[in-house]
Amino acid sequence: MERYGSDTEGDEQETPLLHRGHEDKAQRAPVCCSSRYGLALLSSFGFFVVYSLRVNLSVAMVDMLNNTHQSSTNHSGSVCPAHANPARPKHNHTASVYNWDSETQGWILGSFFYGYILTQIPGGYLAGRCGPKWLLGFGILGTVVFTLLTPVAADLGASYLIAVRVLEGIGEGVTFPAMYTMWAAWAPPLERSRLLTISYIGAQLGTVVSLPLSGEICFYLDWTYVFYLFGAVGLVWFVLWAFLVFDSPNTHPRISERERLYITASLKNELSTSAGYIPWQAIVTSIPLWAIVVAHFSYNWTFYTLLTLLPTYMNDILGFSIQQNGMLSALPYMGCAVMAVLSGQFADYLRETCLYPTVIVRKSFSIVGMIGPAVFLVAAGYTGCNYILAVTFLTISSSLGGVSASGFNINHLDIAPSYAGILLGITNTFATIPGMVGPVIARELTKNNTIEEWQTVFYIAAAINLFGATFYSLFGRGTVQPWAVHTSYSHGD
Repeated sequence: MERYGSDTEGDEQETPLLHRGHEDKAQRAPVCCSSRYGLALLSSFGFFVVYSLRVNLSVAMVDMLNNTHQSSTNHSGSVCPAHANPARPKHNHTASVYNWDSETQGWILGSFFYGYILTQIPGGYLAGRCGPKWLLGFGILGTVVFTLLTPVAADLGASYLIAVRVLEGIGEGVTFPAMYTMWAAWAPPLERSRLLTISYIGAQLGTVVSLPLSGEICFYLDWTYVFYLFGAVGLVWFVLWAFLVFDSPNTHPRISERERLYITASLKNELSTSAGYIPWQAIVTSIPLWAIVVAHFSYNWTFYTLLTLLPTYMNDILGFSIQQNGMLSALPYMGCAVMAVLSGQFADYLRETCLYPTVIVRKSFSIVGMIGPAVFLVAAGYTGCNYILAVTFLTISSSLGGVSASGFNINHLDIAPSYAGILLGITNTFATIPGMVGPVIARELTKNNTIEEWQTVFYIAAAINLFGATFYSLFGRGTVQPWAVHTSYSHGD
């Protein structure tokens, strides 16, 4: 473990030269029409589907409840004055509505995460053993099928809907670990930030599109079409994924020889040669891994709290209707998506052109992407009924969170590319817990729905973010760990 201690010193000063030396052995392959960037775009489409199916219920739920399915003047209970909204078309009152109490609503909204947490670590393991392509493909396909069954399940009863959401979570749980396993074989080290941010921007875009579009679908049609339309898009994605994607460059029939050699040569000293061997003890005792776990947990506390409760805050505090709600709730994630892509380009520029050590780049981007959101989240709680300032601060908060996409979020591939799927499964297991308990705690703290109660919610999220950023800054690393390579050490990326 002697290399571990020198990660922030000697290793990183030699990393750029070593790194460039390895990659110069194979000529850099063009970006245009390349298989690796094609994979990035199609996987981005996949994560668009994943997050569309995950968040559309948050908006549809408003229209599924009997006590909220009223005219546009249903905002008298908001803290701030209600905003004007056009009358809803009368033909959209055909779908069933339900008399679920707040506790039942909470179980329905949170049930997804109870399934999601179950398949994180198994997803990483199975992706390494069976291949990531079909694991990810069938995982999302299963989620699509159960999404299409959502209206039927809701009519059968709340317990059936909860079961369907749990099954959706089980399907989606394998997606991120499987994709990390695939990127371990496809992403050249100096293109990781670019490729992964393109890939995972789909998650933000799915949120950006799903929130306002779900509101419009509910407004002009009815809530059942939210699940039918997004489910149909998921089916289209699966067909494209099945025919166009392959597990590795060596199994891709249409990749250019130049690109295949470029990718394999850049990764040859990073991947483990011990097929089937998983150093579990070294993994679970790795301090750099636990630094990612703490950062991931902390970031997701804020992310999931806003993801599930931002429409509620927009409605109950700021007085926006369902049609306005979806669009305004999407603004923070639109900013997050833009910042994620820009940060990916800038991070790889700093590493490749300016020769900054990986660990410095990862920690710097994590600090900006966690402390920045904390500051503006707290500030949003003090804007009162100034809805322009409130939406602006919430948008800036989430936008800065996108910077962390090039920080701790992809650090798994830096410290153990051969086991990136397993590592992501471990960190995402812990990072799913905030999705299960964060919104529940927030709902408990906002029983009276006052601005002061929401300030407490924002303070808690900000404090957790600050702790995560500090812990990761102290213990995060940027080089391949000794236990992750069995024949030779990597160039250190």
